[in-house]
Amino acid sequence: MRTLCSSTLIGEFFVIGFAALVAMKDPGLSAATVWLVSGVAMALCVALCGVITRPGGVALGWALQLALIASGVFVPTMYFLGAVFAGLWWASVHYGRKIDEAKARFAAQAAAGTGAPSAPDAA
Repeated sequence: MRTLCSSTLIGEFFVIGFAALVAMKDPGLSAATVWLVSGVAMALCVALCGVITRPGGVALGWALQLALIASGVFVPTMYFLGAVFAGLWWASVHYGRKIDEAKARFAAQAAAGTGAPSAPDAA
């Protein structure tokens, strides 16, 4: 799960940075505010990569997805991109957990010696 979720978060890191560049064109927003909010969101993306498997990590990721969608108020394209990344986040969590379960099952089988039969010796 960690790899899939981290990949999604790093993708979001770049999208947030590009969205900040677009938001700077809005005359109602100061550059300092745009970069403060975007910088915090980008830092959160990177920090979440390290804590995604800990309790609350996935919930924080969902909060980030909601914030990304809500940023569409300032950059309308972010409604769409936020929804896309929310879908990617769901897939990363869902399929990442399935992969982790399969890895654990295969490791348990290997430890118990009930793994796949080995090839016969060619003697």
